[in-house]
Amino acid sequence: MRVNPPTITSSEAPALAPVRFETSPAAYKHWTFEVEGGIARLGMRVSENDGLREGYELKLNSYDLSVDIELADVVQRLRYEHPGVRVLVIESMVPRIFCAGANINMLGGSTHAFKVNFCKFTNETRLYLEAMSAECGIRTVASLNGTCAGGGYELAMACDEIILQDDGNTAVSLPEVPLLAVLPGTGGLTRLVDKRKVRRDLADVFSTVAEGIKGRRAEEWNLVDKVVPSSRFREYVTDRAAELGEGEGPRGRTPTADGVSIEPLAGEYTDEGVTHRHVALTFEGRVGTITVQAPKQGPPADAAAARANPNDLWFWRMARELDDVLLDLRFNRPEVGTLLVKTEGDASQVLAWDAFIAEHEGSDWFVHEMLCAYKRCCKRLDLTARSLFALIEPGSCFSGSLFELTLACDRSYMLDDPDHPIQIELSAMNRGPLPMSNGLTRLQTRFLGSPETLEAALAHEGPWDSRAAEEAGVVTISPDDIDWDDEVRIAIEERASLSPDALTGMEANLRFAGPETLETKIFGRLSAWQNWIFQRPNAVGEQGALTLYGRPERPVFNWSRT
Repeated sequence: MRVNPPTITSSEAPALAPVRFETSPAAYKHWTFEVEGGIARLGMRVSENDGLREGYELKLNSYDLSVDIELADVVQRLRYEHPGVRVLVIESMVPRIFCAGANINMLGGSTHAFKVNFCKFTNETRLYLEAMSAECGIRTVASLNGTCAGGGYELAMACDEIILQDDGNTAVSLPEVPLLAVLPGTGGLTRLVDKRKVRRDLADVFSTVAEGIKGRRAEEWNLVDKVVPSSRFREYVTDRAAELGEGEGPRGRTPTADGVSIEPLAGEYTDEGVTHRHVALTFEGRVGTITVQAPKQGPPADAAAARANPNDLWFWRMARELDDVLLDLRFNRPEVGTLLVKTEGDASQVLAWDAFIAEHEGSDWFVHEMLCAYKRCCKRLDLTARSLFALIEPGSCFSGSLFELTLACDRSYMLDDPDHPIQIELSAMNRGPLPMSNGLTRLQTRFLGSPETLEAALAHEGPWDSRAAEEAGVVTISPDDIDWDDEVRIAIEERASLSPDALTGMEANLRFAGPETLETKIFGRLSAWQNWIFQRPNAVGEQGALTLYGRPERPVFNWSRT
């Protein structure tokens, strides 16, 4: 996970080894993972001296980004390599402690940008865990066989059920406000009242009691689902997991189903960018370009053929590669502020793959997983704190599933050149299977105030040329060949001259029109507040609570309410 340092680094700190997001069970340092029949067990035993960076120890099962990278890999492998699993039990392998949450020394010593991106990634991993239940039917049980604090309790709340050991010691807590002067960083407050529906007044008490709540009160307040005495705890968890695992999963997820292995992407990471088979990232100064290649050949004959050679399938590999590139950009290229999104290749091949996915995803678990992988990386693009411009030029293939990338962008420019005609076209992928965090499709979000325009776009058959696309509202503007170079150049230069802080806030506000969901609250409201609080002296100043945590000095607050 650690290779040579990048050339683009934050001005806040010296160059650090870049983060890599691919791993495998053989490389896990913090989790034990085993599968027996339809039940998987994930044991947390964080290796104290194997954090992502030097300078802190991961004591008391506290976690940093390296722990969550492994957790995300576990979820991915469960979904693809173990289709017969029906239940995942998450427990601690350390006596008397489930998880102390995010490592405080890691947070205190990290740059502001790293703290924010760390919280965003852990949020995405918690949502990935919840999506596994909703999309795959794999239920999750948090077996709290020790004290569970902060981010540890946020991990537990991402599970379907929480079972607490009643031993006089084990408690759940969200101590961030009273101890650190920050907020629970991975959706704790939102899940507390929105998902678990804890009463507001009880949630207020709970969130300001650093020692937490234990025993029967935790169950009565709905902080956990069941409290069980130590003498019967492990037996109860095993029986409950077996009960939840009865029956078969959706789309052929049967106990005898064969999984597909996940092979490494083996991308090339250099100072100039990232190169994968179908997706590449390059950059010049503070402007980056992501280029997605269309498939060179059509989809397999059927779903069985897809499972026979999965790692060479364009749709799945492209989704994994795009996801990896977005994470590399987020953590390793912080000064790239504007991202140009391009595609190259034959649009008809993209549409053929879309038709294959649409035909088989309702009945085959693996084809459905390919769709979910692309849905996940499109959401990651929505959440990317970069200005996103789609450039639709000769040779582009922004149709169907790849047109979602255009819709995810803040603006789209489509060249209007009669000598080099360009077309875009919708497919089934634009009509529902790839919702945003707000629960709407990107087209629905785009035309939120104009349902008749949405209806006309969805009813349109065949491709649009440049002028028709602009008239239909599916692209922003279509300059002619005379104005193209200047208009695009000026737009990029103008964007690069604006405050990145203001742009991040503006883009996050504009991208998620429509209904508010648990996801939009986490990535909009929580991220905005945490971004602000992580820079306030009360938290990170010389006498701030996060800075002084674990030291004998008490924090000194500015008592003005802002």
